[in-house]
Amino acid sequence: MPNVGLFIPCYVDQLYPQVGLVTLRILRRLGLNVEFPQEQTCCGQPMANSGCDAAARPLAERFLELFGKYEHVVAPSGSCVSMVRNHYDHWLHGKPNFEHLRGHTFELCEYLTDVVKVTKVEGKFPCKVGLQMSCHGLRELRLARSSEQMTAPFNKVRQLLSQLRGIEIVDLSRPDECCGFGGAFAVDEEAVSCLMGRDRIDDHARAGAEVIAGYDMSCLMHLDGLIRRAKRPERVMHVAEILEKAQLS
Repeated sequence: MPNVGLFIPCYVDQLYPQVGLVTLRILRRLGLNVEFPQEQTCCGQPMANSGCDAAARPLAERFLELFGKYEHVVAPSGSCVSMVRNHYDHWLHGKPNFEHLRGHTFELCEYLTDVVKVTKVEGKFPCKVGLQMSCHGLRELRLARSSEQMTAPFNKVRQLLSQLRGIEIVDLSRPDECCGFGGAFAVDEEAVSCLMGRDRIDDHARAGAEVIAGYDMSCLMHLDGLIRRAKRPERVMHVAEILEKAQLS
């Protein structure tokens, strides 16, 4: 089995460590040799998004130094994986092991569907679930077909979750709309960010969702804050938290 480096993004490490732990348990139950490099740091995405190029470069270089040795790198985050695959070339082009790292870094759901080739998910989750297909995973990693594409529909997250007994994945009216988080955007444009987030929650609620599930805790954190402040009944869960009790094969 491949030697896997587990990358845990900042939001997960600091605020939602249980998501990192369940990701580790899922991968190890599949028989993978998983290591967690304790020296790992931020991937540099917040700095890059803010235009702080000089601050992002050493983090990208450190990422390559730590994770370039692994056959595969897996993270429970579409946005951080997209940072490595689609934006590290700016600093790391031509460096040893970079092309391998870029081609072998995966978001958890795509790793399960495309690399490990999980075809059976056995377990139950008797809830109505809305999928929050966050922007980086949808449009840069192509975890699902976005609405403007005239191609056959697919959704790697739905492919996994829909096999659970009792689950009902509800259909949103705008299934690939941004939640409004956008990192620093939520700080710089707070009012717009919150309005977009409330729109997303309303769309999930109209569809009947009890749980809003996604693969980026940053986006889910944004929605969860709005839900709690409004004392709404919906709750958010990372996909890994739903899959943890299932049997994958």
